[in-house]
Amino acid sequence: MFRTALRNVLAHKARLLMTVLAVMLGVAFVSGTLVFTNTISDAYQKSSAKGFDHVDVAVRPEYQDSEGDKVGKAPELTRALLDKAGKVPGAASATGIVSGFTAVADRDGKLVGGDWQSAGGNYWGTKDARYPLVGGHAPHGRDEVLLDSRTAERAGYKVGDTVRLSVDGPVLTPRVAGVFTTDDGNVAAGGSLALFDTPTAQQLFGKKGTYDEIDVRAAAGTGQSALKAELDKALPAHLVETTTGRQLADDQAQTISASMSGLKQTLLVFAGIALFVGTFIIANTFTMLVAQRTRELALMRAVGASRRQVTRSVLIEAFAVGAVAGVTGLAAGVGIGAGLRGLLGSFGASMPDGPLVISAGTVATALAVGVCITVLAAWLPGRRAAKIPPVAAMSSVHAKATTKSLVLRNTLGALFAAAGVAVVLTGTTMDADSGQGAMGLGAVLLIVGVFVLTPLLSRPLIAATAPVLRVFGVSGKLARQNSVRNPRRTAATASALMIGLTLITGMTVMAGSLQTAIDKMASSAIRADYVVSMANSSSLSPDVAGKLAAADGVTASSPLRNAESRIDGKTEYLTGVNGASIGKLTDLKVDDGSFTVAGTRAVVDKDRAEEYGWKAGSRFTVHFEDGKARRLTVAGVYEGNDMINGIMLDNKVLTPHVSDPSDMQVMVKTAGGATDAAKDRLVKALGANPAIKIQDKQDISNEIAKMFTLMLNMVYGLLGMAVIVAVLGVINTLAMSVFERSQEIGMLRAVGLDRKAVKRMVRLESLVISLFGGVLGIGLGVFFGWAAGELLGTKLPTYELVLPWGRMAVFLLLAGTVGVLAALWPARRAARLNMLAAIKAE
Repeated sequence: MFRTALRNVLAHKARLLMTVLAVMLGVAFVSGTLVFTNTISDAYQKSSAKGFDHVDVAVRPEYQDSEGDKVGKAPELTRALLDKAGKVPGAASATGIVSGFTAVADRDGKLVGGDWQSAGGNYWGTKDARYPLVGGHAPHGRDEVLLDSRTAERAGYKVGDTVRLSVDGPVLTPRVAGVFTTDDGNVAAGGSLALFDTPTAQQLFGKKGTYDEIDVRAAAGTGQSALKAELDKALPAHLVETTTGRQLADDQAQTISASMSGLKQTLLVFAGIALFVGTFIIANTFTMLVAQRTRELALMRAVGASRRQVTRSVLIEAFAVGAVAGVTGLAAGVGIGAGLRGLLGSFGASMPDGPLVISAGTVATALAVGVCITVLAAWLPGRRAAKIPPVAAMSSVHAKATTKSLVLRNTLGALFAAAGVAVVLTGTTMDADSGQGAMGLGAVLLIVGVFVLTPLLSRPLIAATAPVLRVFGVSGKLARQNSVRNPRRTAATASALMIGLTLITGMTVMAGSLQTAIDKMASSAIRADYVVSMANSSSLSPDVAGKLAAADGVTASSPLRNAESRIDGKTEYLTGVNGASIGKLTDLKVDDGSFTVAGTRAVVDKDRAEEYGWKAGSRFTVHFEDGKARRLTVAGVYEGNDMINGIMLDNKVLTPHVSDPSDMQVMVKTAGGATDAAKDRLVKALGANPAIKIQDKQDISNEIAKMFTLMLNMVYGLLGMAVIVAVLGVINTLAMSVFERSQEIGMLRAVGLDRKAVKRMVRLESLVISLFGGVLGIGLGVFFGWAAGELLGTKLPTYELVLPWGRMAVFLLLAGTVGVLAALWPARRAARLNMLAAIKAE
């Protein structure tokens, strides 16, 4: 039986080719994902580990949690603490570390390093071992800065040049005192790093006389653990925590691994979708092979083969196919992993150098996925093959589905679909957090139910195309009849395409609706012409609000200043605003009282009011970070959103209690509204700062649209693999169907059907099957998009369903195009069949 199975694989290798390709693509997706993420993770881990070579023990502040009415804060690492750490037994030296955001502009005024990877820090003394100089000298004072060599090269700076940069708002123009090299992972990934002398860095980053961290080097002969023990004895345990450099490297490696885990899981989900779609092709292929070898299998049964042996022979064939697909998929996956790394570079995103990582786990996973998926998908056809009665099969009476089996299938499909719809509808009545599980379960049940019911649905839906197909005469009529001749085969082929289009349509509906909702939120809640913020969403210096308020043409402005507080033993973040102008800059619906922010009168959002039982006129006590308390009165309760929410009070009340005030953003209204001239005046007022964004409502909308477009394009690209697999399924089904119907096609040719008509018949059959899958996929996608939107609506009041009719038409056109392209080879093969040879074929 084993030799027979292998001979069958070789005998039907052409018919198994598409199955091998489908599984190979899925395996390549999986192995490529593992190679790519493992390579990046390994490169970053090694790079970050180098960054801790100069750290034996790190001393960091131990954050003091909020308790009672006391606001939590981190203790300061002072110079005295630094000197004490450097004098403990076994310590060779101690270095104070100061860091923060620093945006560097290139010669064209554009930000270097990206919004989130622009960092700054301090250069310790005249020679800092962490940052070897390759030119120039150590920085001295506010007028000198060091740049990492990669940033200097990309931006075109050299020692002695003047560079424009910004820390929290105001533009600085120091001279490049020197250039250094570094193993910093962010720099290796395309970020920038600027270094100042320590006093300047402390002043710029709001750490006057203090440090973010103290790094201690061990003396010769002292281990990291021993030095840590000495520091624990000497330093106040309730104020600081100590960590060895080895532990820091391990923690960083775990952080990198965890961050890569999300990307890996996302890619593997889409790879799993492609593999799931591939199972339809595998099951279809082996079902058709079994049907075509009915007599052969019956003869084997007649000469003594048991049912188990017949099933085993089919599974051995599947194992061989899976093994070949696994090996070729692994090889392709290695190429994909290398290609993706190169693709990052072509998009301007660099990463640390490192070898391509092909682990034993990746190899084992690729082979296991290829074999297991194929064998599992072929098990049901193999089991059906074993049930063929020998006598009936040898008499060419194929075992057809009984009425009982069809009723059972349709009943189960209806139950699954009904249960899925019921669970999804139940999920829409829940909130966004608790309804996700029910929504996911309902989606799975509904997809399974529709798949089981697809053979039943195929007849009425395909019959609806009859008026159109009549235009094509005999070819159209034959195409429709062939499409419903074997409903299960049609269903399996269409379902592969249905799954991909369901996900694509659902994501498109959700993204379009979300974008519209956020656009409405921005336009309805904000009266300001411009919103000013840092490029990386960090805090702005209060100087920015002052410069904007004094700018020509500005009629109203208000910073949004955040500060931590304690109310009734709970932590609450307050938002300080300009009470006199905030009403002119926002348009928030007030449910109770009035939107008045002045003196001790504050406004609160609806959620906070319900949580604390407040209403207009209620009074409450706020404990600020400096330990002082103040009684405030609720002037009004407004409906907040994701952009504006919380407790708002006047900055005149809040700011005196904040040690280091900073603003998240500044709202600005100008005399002539949002115009190019007004924006230019604001840019000029801020000194053309590369780190600051000045956005009007349209800019905010465009930024949101760009984010959703990027997300959708990524989803389209990742789901494209599933669509390609579905195309292979259509090709495979049609090719095998043509082989199966060789005699019939020969008879049609003999009675007058020409080659063009035969080609047209196969193409129309493919088109009908593909459109059938497309209609089901788009319909399910719209339903899931609506249901997911109902969940999101609980957190986003402006959400409403927006159907992207244009894109859905494109998706349907795509499904039709898939059908036409997939039929090219099978149609050509059918048209070239020799009439006499085909008629004599069995």
